[in-house]
Amino acid sequence: MKEEKMERKLRELEEYIARFEKVAIAFSGGVDSSTLSAVCRKILGDNAIAIFAVSPTTPSREIENAERIADEIGIKLFKLNINELEDSNFVKNPPDRCYYCKKILLNEILKFARKMGVTTIFEGTNYDEIKGHRPGFKAIKELKNVFTPWADLKFTKDEIREIAKRMNLSFYDKPSIACLSSRIPFGMEITLEKLNLVDRAENLIIDIFNVRQVRVRNLDGIAIIEVDKDELHKLLDLEKIRIVVDKLKDLGFNNILLDLEGYSTGKLVRLQKIY
Repeated sequence: MKEEKMERKLRELEEYIARFEKVAIAFSGGVDSSTLSAVCRKILGDNAIAIFAVSPTTPSREIENAERIADEIGIKLFKLNINELEDSNFVKNPPDRCYYCKKILLNEILKFARKMGVTTIFEGTNYDEIKGHRPGFKAIKELKNVFTPWADLKFTKDEIREIAKRMNLSFYDKPSIACLSSRIPFGMEITLEKLNLVDRAENLIIDIFNVRQVRVRNLDGIAIIEVDKDELHKLLDLEKIRIVVDKLKDLGFNNILLDLEGYSTGKLVRLQKIY
């Protein structure tokens, strides 16, 4: 029954995509947008392109990852420079920050795509993601010519990973990614310095501890390190801990804490109530 359901949904997805002559995928290099790009490439060929936005909120490590994944898929990748920090609403970092971010991102992608004769944008939000606090999804729905195939056809994250695995895509189990601004609590001003600090800290921890998933929450000079529960044991090396603490303090953090609960989505909202 499970196999039959997946086959039915895949047919619906192919029919959905085939309605469009040309599409541009808002490409992040994550599993959702990457798998959607691979399916679009399969159905539409060169009439499917990927547009990757590079901004101060983009984890630097994801730029190279995006290029590698686009190469694997065989889709043409365009990089587009944007700067959310030019928008005062975003910088103020309200609870609906993602609304402003997503609106800026998709409007810029729409303008860029139109120059190449593409008027339809696919965005990779999945069905699981529309159930929680998702102001970014509100922005998507306000924009004409932006479509969310995964959400519209009720594809869950696990189902998308399964599709990627069936297609023999190397990234099927890639950890979730999010923009760097998601490390800064709502109400705390977002600055380039804070974003760069988080980016450098996360790259440092990945390099030293060899973890796949990491978040460094920046609570006004306090670093709270999160990694997946299955990787927590890697952070218990005292010699490496001393090195990381010294380096993070050199970067600008005053205190360094380890979240023993491990990484989970939405953690920052809970932390705000504590700090």
